[in-house]
Parts: sequence; C-alpha cells; structure tokens
Amino acid sequence: MTAATDRPVEHVTADVLVVGGGAAGTWAALAASRAGRSVVLADKAYTGTSGAAAAGNADVWDAAADWDAQETEVGRRESLGDGLADRVWLERVVEEVRARLGEWEQVSGERTLPGSAHLRWQRSRLQRRGVRILDDSPVLELLVDADGAVAGARGVHRRNGGGYEVRAGAVVLATGGCGFEARSVGCDVNSGDGALFAVEVGADLSGTEFTAVHPVTSEPNPVLATAFSRWARFYRADGSPVPGTTGVRGRSVLAKAALTEPVYCRLDRADPRMRTALRLAQPAFFAPFDADGLNPFEDLFEAPVILEGTVRSSGGVLVRGDDCATGVPGLYVAGDVAARDHVFGATPGTGAENAAWAIASGSWAGAGAAAFAARQGDLHASRTVRPTGTAGLRPTGTPGAADDYRDVIRTVQAEVLPYDVGHLRDGDRLSASLAELDATWARVRASLDGVGADAVRARGAAALLAAARWLHGAALARTESRGVHQRSDFRALDPAQAHRISVGGLDQIWTRSGTAQPLRTVTTRLPVLAAAAQRL
Repeated sequence: MTAATDRPVEHVTADVLVVGGGAAGTWAALAASRAGRSVVLADKAYTGTSGAAAAGNADVWDAAADWDAQETEVGRRESLGDGLADRVWLERVVEEVRARLGEWEQVSGERTLPGSAHLRWQRSRLQRRGVRILDDSPVLELLVDADGAVAGARGVHRRNGGGYEVRAGAVVLATGGCGFEARSVGCDVNSGDGALFAVEVGADLSGTEFTAVHPVTSEPNPVLATAFSRWARFYRADGSPVPGTTGVRGRSVLAKAALTEPVYCRLDRADPRMRTALRLAQPAFFAPFDADGLNPFEDLFEAPVILEGTVRSSGGVLVRGDDCATGVPGLYVAGDVAARDHVFGATPGTGAENAAWAIASGSWAGAGAAAFAARQGDLHASRTVRPTGTAGLRPTGTPGAADDYRDVIRTVQAEVLPYDVGHLRDGDRLSASLAELDATWARVRASLDGVGADAVRARGAAALLAAARWLHGAALARTESRGVHQRSDFRALDPAQAHRISVGGLDQIWTRSGTAQPLRTVTTRLPVLAAAAQRL
C-alpha cells in the first residue's frame, strides 16, 4: 500500500531532527546545536506562535537557589505526587531551569517567560545558530534502520503538499500531548502524534491514567488556566456556591456538578495586587472578558470543565534515561509527549511546573540526541531505512471503506470528553468505552488514510484514537483512586499500588504494573551536593 509519505520530493540530512517547535522542542534544538551537531526542527505549525506554550502564561517553576528554600519547595511538590513523585528528578528540573532562566534574565532582566516572547526569542537564537526550521511541515512517521534504531522521519509541507524526508542520527520528539480537540487555546495542534510515532517503533508509555485535568476556562475563549482556580469560587446559576471545589481534588466535585447543571466562576479570592499580577501573567485569559465588557473578578462567567488530556498531565512516552532516552536507540522525548509521572507523580504539575519540565527535558533530550548522533558519525546519511507509520497512513484493507477522520474524532471525543468517563471513572463504563474504541481502531487500521492535508488529519485522528485507548487501558488497570485518577468503583488509595503502570500496543493494548524508575546518574545531583557543602 502506497502512503502519502512514500515518495518524498525533498531529502534533508542532519545529525539531529527535532519534531515540534514549542518550548521543549526549541530547547532541544538549541542544546543539540550547542553540542556541535547539525539540527533540523520540523513543526506542524509555525515555530514561535503555535502550541500550548505560545498561549501560556509567564510563570515558570523557579525555586530559590538557597538550599533550605529549594528543599522545602521540592518537598512540597513531592508530597503532592501521592507516593509516585521522585525528589531527585524534581531537583534536576529545578537546577536545570535555574540555569536556563539565567540566559533569559541576561537578555530581559526578568526570570518570567511570557509564552509568545519566550518562543520568539528561541526561534531567533536557533536561526542565528543555523538550525533549519521547517514550518508548517508536520511529520507523519519515523524511519528506522535495519537494527531498529530511529534514523529520521517523513512528513509533508502544508504549503505545497510535497513530501519530505529527513535522515538523522537521532530524533527528539517534542510534539506535545493529546488535547483531544477539546477547544483549549493552543492545543488543537496537540493530537498525540508523537506518542503514536514512539509506540510504532517500540517505545512504551507510562502514567497515561493521570490525564483527568479539567482547568478553569472562560466560555468565549478557553485558555489553559488551571492555576487560576486558586483564586476562584464556583457557583450555580442561581448564585449559590458549589461547595468542596477548592484544591486539585475539588475538580472531581466540579466535574460531578457539571454533569447536571452549568457551573459558573468568579475570581473573587484575588486581592487587588493579585488581580494585577494575574493579568500580567496570562493576558490571553482576560482578552475575551475585556472584549465583552466583563470583569471576571466581579462578574460570574460560565466555566465549562474541559479535559486537557495529556497536554498537562503526567502521562506520555516512558523515559528510560536521565537524558530522556526512550530505550529505542536514537529516540528521545521532551515536554508533554514525555511521561513525567516519575517527576510529579499522580498529580500533574501546574502550568509553571510543566513549563519547567519542558525547558529541562528539552535541554536533556537535545544533548542526549547530540551525543548519540556523534557516536554514529556520518553513517546516518547512507543507512538503509524503512518507514514505520501504520494507522491513518497505511491501511491494511480498502482505503476509505469505512470511517473518515471526522467520524473517528467524534467517536474518540464521545468516549473521552464526558465527565463520567474522562474524570469520574467507573470500570464498567471504561470497559464499554474501550470496546467501542477498539472496534473503531480495527476499522481505522483497515481503511483510514488521506492525501495532502487529509493525510495529516487522518494521522492525527489515528493518534487521538490511540491515546484514548492507552488512557482507558491504564485507567482500568489502576483499581484505586490516586491523584487525579479517580475511580468511582475504587474510591480509596491502595498502598499496594504505589507503582507506575506502563501501557503500549497498537492492535492489542497491554498494561504492566510496577514500571521501574527511569535510569539516572548520581552526577545529576552534584550541584545540590556542592551547594550543601558551601552551606556547611
């Protein structure tokens, strides 16, 4: 079967290919370039303006350099992980981000990173270093060599419809999570492609059950603003409060209330000083209110509870090394596509913490990919490779005989977005939903494909479907309530399940309990030990 990528018209060679142009991708490309490697960055949209990071706020997790303050902050975050967070990885993130923010501070005098300004700065730095950026050029599949090592990728240029191929010594996936097209600003490009690419070449996933994050959103223009719930109160249509909605676990109460009635919000916990700070932190959140003449600090606004999927969660491709290696030779992951249940545990990080993870993991993955490519020498240009794309790209039966990509997306959303399956989970409901998704996968595998722009949409729909099946599989396997994973039929936290659950598979979903800690080296803690020595 001929796929949309089988006859690329453009051939590019680089030491490192980075897929995705958000915060994680640009920091990965920068790190690989600094290591002396040639770099190509391929972005589904336009690097610098698209994705969750570009629509995000200015806040980044930046713990104080003082030893006691850092220990207190890391300990606080570790305690939120319900037994799955790892202090060593949290410390690594803090220390890496402290150094990277220092670069921005030298330029701007600030240690906050407004999303759009951050990415424009990153783009200009990459261009000055000679990194080739392929805008509007979504990757559709990875390439592997005869030994199974990742050797590049193929994709299409949206502007002219032509296919391209990048041969590379190593690849960093920084494609973002899967937002299930739930209308969160900046997340429409996040269709879970990277996780599908990774599983197709043999990688596993972890933490996919920890995806039920529902932020405070504004109805006219949903913007990721979960942290704003700290200053919010929630009300019914008659103005009476909805009790029990404070804190992370209060989202379960919100989700349950939203099953039967509209939920309204007002940011009336914020004092005047904080109101000014919130406007500066995320102006995009306030833009639709200002346009409609509403004051979210004084006026009630409808706040639908929207599933963020894996955009801001703990789930993603399992990290098997402190350089964000996946265990598949030549493949590295960063940002939202990477699992971080080993970092934040069962309760996903805030926007600030996930921004820090994107910067840190991107830097590690880029350096790791550069080192791997250096060991390959120039062989990557001449290796015999094969494409690995499956669902939505190379149907096993008659193309177009069943669902098109729109049908697939509607089916996925019906089985993921409702609160009684996406958040308030029940085994019977999950099992029935997974059966429907499995049946849809069988049809997709047999017939879904597309040409040009439709190829991108078909592949994205297949990735959404795969993400939903992995989510449900892991959610069924975790028979307890832990962190944001809440089971109505298993309401208690089970101490015996204080372990990770890995998941994978394409035609058949599998799960495995007791996923080991990612590899790490003691050298990653040297800055901490040095600080301790100075303090003593």
